[in-house]
Amino acid sequence: MEEPPNEWGKKAWEHLSLVRTHSPLIQCITNFVSMDLMANTLLSAGASPAMLYSAEELHHFTPRVSALTVNIGTLTPSWLPAMNTAAQLCSSLSIPWVLDPVAVSASPFRLNACLELVRLRPNVIRGNASEIIALSLASSTQPALNHDAAPKGVDSVHESMDAIEAAKLLAQTSGAVVAVSGATDIVTDGNRVFGAHNGVAMMQKITATGCSLTALIAAFVAVDKSHALDAAMSALAVFGVAGELGMKMAKGPASLRLHLIDALYGLDEAALLSHVNVTTLC
Repeated sequence: MEEPPNEWGKKAWEHLSLVRTHSPLIQCITNFVSMDLMANTLLSAGASPAMLYSAEELHHFTPRVSALTVNIGTLTPSWLPAMNTAAQLCSSLSIPWVLDPVAVSASPFRLNACLELVRLRPNVIRGNASEIIALSLASSTQPALNHDAAPKGVDSVHESMDAIEAAKLLAQTSGAVVAVSGATDIVTDGNRVFGAHNGVAMMQKITATGCSLTALIAAFVAVDKSHALDAAMSALAVFGVAGELGMKMAKGPASLRLHLIDALYGLDEAALLSHVNVTTLC
């Protein structure tokens, strides 16, 4: 029997091709740990990164970008006004932006900063399961922070599948598409839920892979603003396939980092059609 066409593989290739053709300019207000890998991920995918976060430049620069990603990994009070200003500019100018709520439940300061950013209407929110569960709960009820439930550093203490209902609720309350990274990457608009079964476990041993995935989502949404769910799902699948192909040549986390970037740069249609594995979860 003839195999049915891989529709998600086709979508992933279409989105990646658009990024390579248009080279969208992606502004990244992000943490110091992730800047290098995020920039190289965007470059290898065909996008153009701008690691610009000075408040004095935002009103001149941000209106010219194709998309913005805001990552709170090394959040300080001095960075928060720039994050809010950039997000406000994007929302007012219909420029897509993506929020990465790193370790959102680690402190009241971090949680309140994320709640403020969520109110500025990100197009996509991407985090691990623990981050999405915490942000969903806070966005709907704003309870007192339970430090006993806080994650270990930025690592998730939940599996991605544990966060499906929280992700749906967060999507409904925020209006954003919500992506949850894990063994199965999940994307939902509050109604539909899809899962990408790509990637390798060793990617979790490389710092900033999640941050880089957030930047890649921003690049994909930049070239398909009307279909944020499809664009986010494509980015998750593409990054996961790059990890799988990179792992074939890697000996450990350090070499996987190198080969992940090379694999992303060299991805072609045949590789995505044969490797992308996306299913409907509900």
